[in-house]
Amino acid sequence: MNPFATIAHFFQAGGHFMYPILAVAVIGLTIAVERVIYLAKAKSENRRLWSELIPLVNRGDLSAAEGAAMASDSPIGRIFGHGIARSRTSSKRDEVEMSMEESLMEVTPLLERRTHYLATFAYASTLLGLLGTVVGLINGFAAVSNVNPAEKADLLSKAVSEAMNCTAFGIGVAVPMLILHAVLSSQTNDLIDNLEMAALKFLNALGLKN
Repeated sequence: MNPFATIAHFFQAGGHFMYPILAVAVIGLTIAVERVIYLAKAKSENRRLWSELIPLVNRGDLSAAEGAAMASDSPIGRIFGHGIARSRTSSKRDEVEMSMEESLMEVTPLLERRTHYLATFAYASTLLGLLGTVVGLINGFAAVSNVNPAEKADLLSKAVSEAMNCTAFGIGVAVPMLILHAVLSSQTNDLIDNLEMAALKFLNALGLKN
């Protein structure tokens, strides 16, 4: 049998709850792709800007460093831009560090945005699959209640098979969603840790004193 025909038959046999599960899968996959692209772009821009700013700071050219940081929409650009701007009005390390920490707190939600939805969608798809199975079984038992006893076994077997398709599809969507959530959460945490380390190195490069 054609694989596409097999998939179509499996989907049709699962009942109406297959459609909301499919919608959850599409939305979750869209979010995952967007997050992968965003995090990859943020990492690339952070590396590029770091290699550009450190030589400027080491030469004492804070004006050029601030301009480069402000011109970038990367997380590290926002953090360093606020730090350099604060260093112009205060020579105290604690105050500059606090300004950079505030910027990091503003950037962190942007990095974590929408990732938590993947775990929610995983649980939702599982529950929708179970709900579809329960509804399918209820309808199946109701359908065989008034039929010939000789036909009950076949009809009930068909109803159970169709109902279980919904559970299988729900779990099949949930597992990749949980994996994607774990991977993206790990990448986001690594990026935040790198930003914290870069901010500390950058603060040391400014040569401020307490």
